[in-house]
Amino acid sequence: MNATTSSNERVPQGAAAAIDASHGTGANADDADIKPGAFPSHIPFLSDMGVQFLGMANGEASVALDLEARHMNSWQVTHGGVVMTLLDVVMAMAGRSLEPEARGGVTVEMKTSFLQPAGKPGQRLVAKGKAFHRSATLCFCDGELWDGDRLVAKAMGTFKFLKRADAGRKLEQL
Repeated sequence: MNATTSSNERVPQGAAAAIDASHGTGANADDADIKPGAFPSHIPFLSDMGVQFLGMANGEASVALDLEARHMNSWQVTHGGVVMTLLDVVMAMAGRSLEPEARGGVTVEMKTSFLQPAGKPGQRLVAKGKAFHRSATLCFCDGELWDGDRLVAKAMGTFKFLKRADAGRKLEQL
């Protein structure tokens, strides 16, 4: 789907070479070899966490996180907030890749299913997001979080993207 495609059309399959084509089939051995790049927007929280941008295009996105002790919960597995953050970000990026003029976006709704513990320090998590439907004002996405070849969480989310440059200032007035 591109800028000339109707906003109510289903997002087509296929992604840019920078994004793992195995979305939905597990982590690819090449995931560990992908070099992190710069996020399209600076988000201090993601920098503090150590989240790495892998790519976004054509309604798909990927991010990764090399787990450290600070990402663990009291059971010494990845904290659920880390899992949800990775899924939220990757889904929002997948949707935003369809709206290049978007100045930012907000999560309207998100549901996460935790399938199994997500990992321990020294392991690498890879989140993959995909936009599957877009309306005039909203984008519907799903995401998966992989610990190697283990699917550890799935999510679905709804996102609203802001196109106006003054949207941030209007939010500050609330």
